[in-house]
Amino acid sequence: MFVDRAVVELTAGTGGSGAESFRRESGVPRGGPNGGDGGRGGDIVLVADDQLSTLLDYSYRRHYKATRGQHGMGSNKTGRAGEDLELKVPPGTVVRDADSGELIGELLEPGDRLVAAKGGRGGRGNARFATSTQQAPRRWEPGEEGEERRVELVLKLIADVGLVGEPNAGKSTFLSVVTRARPKVADYPFTTLTPNLGVVELSDFRTFVIADIPGIIEGAHEGKGLGHQFLRHVERTRTLALMVPLDAEDPAAEYERLRVELESYSPELAGKPHCLVFTKADLLPDPDEIPEVDAPDAWGRFMVSSVSRVGLQALLEALHARARDTREAEEAEATEPEAW
Repeated sequence: MFVDRAVVELTAGTGGSGAESFRRESGVPRGGPNGGDGGRGGDIVLVADDQLSTLLDYSYRRHYKATRGQHGMGSNKTGRAGEDLELKVPPGTVVRDADSGELIGELLEPGDRLVAAKGGRGGRGNARFATSTQQAPRRWEPGEEGEERRVELVLKLIADVGLVGEPNAGKSTFLSVVTRARPKVADYPFTTLTPNLGVVELSDFRTFVIADIPGIIEGAHEGKGLGHQFLRHVERTRTLALMVPLDAEDPAAEYERLRVELESYSPELAGKPHCLVFTKADLLPDPDEIPEVDAPDAWGRFMVSSVSRVGLQALLEALHARARDTREAEEAEATEPEAW
């Protein structure tokens, strides 16, 4: 089962209370206060783990609580801190406050860490309150409560290229041919019920990742069909491949519908660079006859057949080059010094 959204309730550990204690030993009649501080409560930390691909585990359990800190003790002994609770999530997880919608952070790369709920501070013991005028304080502090919050986890797949098309556009067949992924392929609409990822391997050890998104129909941005549920997964792709089958009644109208749905869902998504890919070229009597489709914003047009493998290599080389250039531009922008 593919689960790409979950809401969990997190309770970080409460800090331990400070101690009230006085030094008692032979020869020291007035040893003074020696109550130690309480230990801090444990944090709840989200960790990106590349062994995970869904948020399925969080559909079985919703409540998570870190351990509290121990109380302070005499002889100026600080209580032991509570252990942090680490929760593993797949890379590409966005973390938001479920009540306010505020973005807490993102975990994009394996090993990324994010403190989702911070443990409470330990209380001070009476040794901390000793002064020249109050040498035997009986004052101490309780530990602070750990942070409590409802957190929404949303998974957005990380891929270089996103395949976008209506049901039966040939996306899954294409993915199964050019990668080692094995999505379900059949001749009826909505065969693909969950997003699929595949790695394309080219010569000279060049690779890039393709995401196959379930079919998008008219009205997907309003929640119709499966497209709206999974359109978020193409938000992080570097380029899109809009796939139009050559057996469509009106290829130009189908291409325009895809553009409208992307724009309606997210103008930023619609602004991503895209190419136009005509699929099922083996159905054409004349393989050189490309339908007339007005696509001035597309950076390229390709005609492929996954069955006969016509045009696949040229398309893959172009997609790799485009994803590489976009990645390099992103890295250059990230390292560019800020203007004073």
